[in-house]
Parts: sequence; C-alpha cells; structure tokens
Amino acid sequence: MNFDFCPMPMPYTMTQPLLLLYILLFALNSCAQTKTTAATASAASQLSGKTAPLPQQAPLQTGAAQLGLYLPRLQGKRVGLVVNQTSVVGQTHLVDTLLRHGVQVRTIFAPEHGFRGEADAGAYVKDAKDTKTGLPIVSLYGKNKKPLPKQIQDLDVLVFDIQDVGARFYTYISTMHYVMEAAAENGKEVLVLDRPNPNGHYVDGPVLEPEHSSFVGMHPVPIVHGLTVGELARMINGEKWLAGKREARLTVIPVANYTHQTAYTLPVKPSPNLPNMQAIVLYPSLCLFEGTHVSVGRGTQHPFQLIGSPYYQHKSFSFTPESTPGAGNPPYKGQTCYGLNLTDPADAQPFTLAFLLEMYQNSSQKEKFFNNFFEKLAGTSALREQIQAGKTEAEIRAGWEPALSNYKKLRKQYLLYPDFE
Repeated sequence: MNFDFCPMPMPYTMTQPLLLLYILLFALNSCAQTKTTAATASAASQLSGKTAPLPQQAPLQTGAAQLGLYLPRLQGKRVGLVVNQTSVVGQTHLVDTLLRHGVQVRTIFAPEHGFRGEADAGAYVKDAKDTKTGLPIVSLYGKNKKPLPKQIQDLDVLVFDIQDVGARFYTYISTMHYVMEAAAENGKEVLVLDRPNPNGHYVDGPVLEPEHSSFVGMHPVPIVHGLTVGELARMINGEKWLAGKREARLTVIPVANYTHQTAYTLPVKPSPNLPNMQAIVLYPSLCLFEGTHVSVGRGTQHPFQLIGSPYYQHKSFSFTPESTPGAGNPPYKGQTCYGLNLTDPADAQPFTLAFLLEMYQNSSQKEKFFNNFFEKLAGTSALREQIQAGKTEAEIRAGWEPALSNYKKLRKQYLLYPDFE
C-alpha cells in the first residue's frame, strides 16, 4: 500500500529499546497532564446517547496543530490547500499559519459551502480570490468537483485539512476522495492533517451499494462510518477505491492524544446548518429527510434539530422556515410545518430510524413522502421499500447484515487510534 503514516508521538517502526523508552516517557507525560473533568465526559455522553467517552489523559492536538511534524515536509515545496473555515490552528487559519512560516502556498481549493463556509447546501460555488492573501480560490463544488490537471500542475503537494462529522453523505470526504484521485493521476503528494470525528464512537446504518454511488456517498461504508478523515483516506488508498485502482502518495498527521471514545466539541461549526453539537449528533439520522418531503429545520434558528412538514398529522409543535444565512430559500419557506422539536439534549441520540418511521407513518401524503434523492442518501433501495411495507426498525436493521459486520472488520485494518470496543 502506498501510504505513509506520520505518527504522534511514536514512530511507525521502532526497535525494542526505543519502544520501551517511548512507553516510559509517554507514561510520565500522561501522568503530568490535567485530566478532562468527569462533567465534560458526562455532557458528551448526554449528547451522544452512548457510554461516556473516556476522559483525556493529555491535551488533544489536531494534526494541523502539530506544526513540527509536517512543516519540514512542506519546506521548498509548492503547496495547494484544501481548506475551509474549520481549518484553524488555535484561532488562526491554516492559510495564514503556513504563510507566516514561509510555506509556498500557491492555491486554495474550497469544498461545498466555500472557503469561508457560508454558501447554502448544494449551492454553486464559484472560483474567486482570497481578499486577505490574494491567493486564487478554486472551487471543488462548482463546474468540477475534482482538481483539473492544469489546476495542480504547478503544485508538489496537496494538503487536506477540513473538519468532518462522520456521516457518509457529508460531502467533504467526497472532496477528499477526488483530491486524492487527482493527486494519484498527476504524481502529486497528499498530506492529510487529521481531526477528531465527533460521531466516531460508533458504526451504524446500511452499507452503501455501488449502484447508488454519488457525491453524497462514494464509498461502500455505512452511514456512520466511525473513521476520521485520515483513517478514511487510508481505507480509500488501501482498498484501491480511486479510479483505475491507483494509490495516492499519502501521509497522515494524526490527532495526538485521541481515541474513538474521546469527547470532542467542534470549535468551529463545520457548515452553516450544523451550528452546534446537538445538530451534529442528530445529523446522521436527520439527513435522510433531505430525500423526503420533510423539512430538517433549514431556515430556522435550529437546523437539524427540528423536523416537520405541512403533511404531518399531529399539530402539537410547529415552525415556519424563513430565509436565513446559509438557507436563503429553504423548503416550505413561509409555510407552517408540523413535526418534532429535538432541541432537548435528551433527544440527541446515535443513528436511529425512529424519527423517519414516525414522520412517514403520520404523513397525510405517504405517496409523496420520498423523492428521488432518498436512495442516494440511504445508499440502498431497500430502505424505502421496507418503510413503505411497514417494517419495524429492528426488522430493517436485520437486513443490514452481514455487510455491516464485514465493514466493521475492514475498518479495524485502517484505524490510527484506540477503538471504542
């Protein structure tokens, strides 16, 4: 496999004496660090609905924050950055950080929502110029979602540093796939600066079937894949999912002091309609509604925390979408929607079909409930058919096997961090 793992703090290979020395130093360092409070872990547990993540023994550091591990790799090279508003080192954007350290940043590549993360979901994003640095911004969510050879011909390395939320249909990982593919085809290096996965403490949902592959689901993984972007990049490479079964020259800078049980609150909202951790935890379950006639609260103060439509038959809760930043023309703009208020932290639970089944079963227009986007989000045609047939969640989940169990075994081959099991 043609990928490199730049470990922190332990080198990839190590002699036994050095390994023993590493263990001793790491233990001494861990004992010297201040532990995360039990209250923090408890709050994260309440949001996730899972067992409380383990307290951290040392401060978490994102890949981007560990400058000493990757600046030497960028010195003297022409660099393209695949970044957005989440690409920060402390309070400073990665672009500014690298320029300050003398890195030759030549081009910024922007994913869905743009470089500053302000565009509506699905909105066409144009090429532009960064007003602060004067660098060209190439949109990877416009005319082309994959960097063209002419756009990277003068670059040596492409750096990917974007915060993901751990759901298959969140398109930043599709952008990473195409960046890796373009790099592999044109002989460029790829450096992934890893970040925690806020939904990385479990795996769930149907595994995508190849016939339903799209930009909102490119890989045969479940809806909740349980990987960081660095781990997924390794899987993409290792499983030869790039076009022509190519492999990118990949290096991953891992997150330091992180496990798949580590509580992590995102410091910057990853997209306009995921404003807080409540929305991020609910997102894997609620995004399926984008393939239905149900609103997920775009155009309100609580996107991905409210669900409803004019056709829901229980009228105890309602909301009316209006134009808001990041949702200029939301579904049912100006219309009253009836549904569920999921803003209570107790409502934030791991992936479930309960909300979907509730809204379908109580819709006055079941025949119009689904649209042609649903299969792309679900990754399978079976889910729609099972819901329409009146199957229970338990019956539906049984159909996800053995694909889901097989994926869990595959996943373990590419993990960089201690797992939740």
